[in-house]
Amino acid sequence: MVKSFRVSDLQTLLASMGRSKSGLKQDLVGRALRLVQTEYSPELLKNVRQLYESRFPKAAGWLPARRPDMVPVTHSTRSTSPTANGQGTDYLNGMPKPSPTPVSEVKLVSLPFYQTLETLVPPRELIAQNCEKLQDSPCTFELTPSQAELIRNSSELRPGTKSVQVVLRICYTDSVGVQEDQYPPNIAVKVNQSYCHVPGYYPSNKPGVEPRRPCRPINITPWLHLSTATNRVTVTWGNFGKHYCVAVYIVRVFTSAELFNKLKHCSVESAERCRERIQDKLRFDPESEIATTGLRVSLICPLVKMRLNVPCRVLTCAHLQCFDAVFFLQMNEKKPTWTCPVCDSPAPFELLTIDGLLSEILKETEDVEEIEYLTDGSWRPIQDEKEKERERERSNTPECHVPDTCSTEANGHSPVHSSTSQTRKSGMGGPAASTGVGAGVVVDLTLDSSSEDEEGGGMAEDSEDTDDSPERRPSKRGRYDYDKDLVTAY
Repeated sequence: MVKSFRVSDLQTLLASMGRSKSGLKQDLVGRALRLVQTEYSPELLKNVRQLYESRFPKAAGWLPARRPDMVPVTHSTRSTSPTANGQGTDYLNGMPKPSPTPVSEVKLVSLPFYQTLETLVPPRELIAQNCEKLQDSPCTFELTPSQAELIRNSSELRPGTKSVQVVLRICYTDSVGVQEDQYPPNIAVKVNQSYCHVPGYYPSNKPGVEPRRPCRPINITPWLHLSTATNRVTVTWGNFGKHYCVAVYIVRVFTSAELFNKLKHCSVESAERCRERIQDKLRFDPESEIATTGLRVSLICPLVKMRLNVPCRVLTCAHLQCFDAVFFLQMNEKKPTWTCPVCDSPAPFELLTIDGLLSEILKETEDVEEIEYLTDGSWRPIQDEKEKERERERSNTPECHVPDTCSTEANGHSPVHSSTSQTRKSGMGGPAASTGVGAGVVVDLTLDSSSEDEEGGGMAEDSEDTDDSPERRPSKRGRYDYDKDLVTAY
């Protein structure tokens, strides 16, 4: 019988009897055989039979197992024939099939959003009935009239969801201690012939990481008979070597707003205690080579990148950086992780506290995004680097003089060039030559240095030709369709 066990069965058997479960399969088999032959006990026999029956449940006609020598054989008062009782499917080798038994040592972890009111079904193990991968484990319970009335008259968190619920919780039974909710593979829950909703998988944002299912209590209230009628719950689960237990509770469900009110009234650290904590962190240590004179704390929440409204932190964390309590509770209501967003350490609700000193600082400051705690417990605002740079630019910017475009010195042209243009206008008989006042400055935008030199050399000839020739020469035009000598700069 022992030789047909799998490695997981051998490890379970050895662990239940306080023996080492490490090693290869042949070592585990030899260790289990020596245990059966030398240290026989009724508890050991019961464990061996349960493990064998869970692996070969339909072997009703197999021969009795060979017992070691000097082991007494106990005869049951019941008939060993499966057909004698009319319940052939309930007996195996003269002993009843394993039935779900309460697992008294399993204790489920308390959840902040759920308050347990009553226990309907205590934790009991899910036991495989055959060799199939998918197993069905039923359980039944009844509600008392007072329990049904409590659920029926409870307020609604949202349409169709009561604040008092009947929930199903599943966890491991292999380890000892407080257990967290853990679903078996391929889970499905049927309540009174109707399948209820089981939370799905969360999509993962990281590449190569499989989606994770949020393991939380399953609300089965909408499918129950809110009367004294019997309710039947069937859990379908995948049998892949791990052991699970299931329990049913009546709980009261809280919202994030209710938890925040509880936190605000019960867990607020005073400003004086916060100053003492800061002074302890900044106290001079003669053995340390580095002296810390200040600690910077951001007033921006690391969760939502917005200014803090209710600064909150975990008592067990070493940092002074806070996060917003309202957003933290809302996010854990949707996706319970309960980890600190600053250092990723566990952040259970019982260890959360509101920082009284930082709450006062937030009321006194409006545009500050970062502060620095000093050694005496005081603080000072830290100006943003961009704001500092803006002020530095304002203080260092010189006054710019606006040039007068009407003066010949300010527009970038020499007085000689201006006089040349005026000479041409006087030679052309313009009104500016006769009056001498009010004349605009003419700037040649198409001239380059070579053309200016050529004009300077031929100025006298132009003036002579103007005086001697009765006909005036046509004005020169550049590559643009306008007179290059008649461009005025204002």
